[in-house]
Amino acid sequence: MKRPYELGFIIPSNVQEADTKVVIDEVRGWVEAAGGEVTHVDYWGRRRLAYPVQEFREGYYTFLQMNFPTENLNDLEYNLKLGERVIRYLIVRTDE
Repeated sequence: MKRPYELGFIIPSNVQEADTKVVIDEVRGWVEAAGGEVTHVDYWGRRRLAYPVQEFREGYYTFLQMNFPTENLNDLEYNLKLGERVIRYLIVRTDE
C-alpha cells in the first residue's frame, strides 16, 4: 500500500548547481526503483545551514512529494545514507 510522503534532502555545496539536477534524478530513481512515484519536486536552491554538517555551511535544499510503499522505506533510507551527494535527509508521512 502506497502512502503520501515528503522527502527533504540537502545536497552539499561542493556539487555544482548545474549538477544538482543529476543528484535529484538519482534520488528520484531510487524512489521509483523501490516502487514509489514522485508527484512533485520543489527545489529551493542554495541556502545557509543552521549549523555545519560534515564541514559544510551551505547546501542545496530539495523536497520531493511522493507516494511510496511503507515496506520499502528502509531501502530508500539505506540509499540516502550511503549516497555521498546527500548530507541530510528527512522523510515525513503527509496523511491528512
